[in-house]
Amino acid sequence: MTQGPNRVFDDFAKLMTDAAGVAQGARREVETAMKAQAERFLSDMDLVSREEHEVVKDMAIRALDKVEQLEARLDALEKKRAK
Repeated sequence: MTQGPNRVFDDFAKLMTDAAGVAQGARREVETAMKAQAERFLSDMDLVSREEHEVVKDMAIRALDKVEQLEARLDALEKKRAK
């Protein structure tokens, strides 16, 4: 009779272990599906990468610097012409 309750506990432990394995598998499948959906959504939004953003940002900074140089040069030329 001592085998009875132990066997029930063993069977219950095995059942819980199997259920945990199934739950982990389901979780992995859901994560994979959600990740694929998120990647599809982001690619449909036509977003730029961090690297592309940094390149355009550097180009804009250089362009603004050049504009400032040209404005200073134009001011100097206008002052020279006004004399």
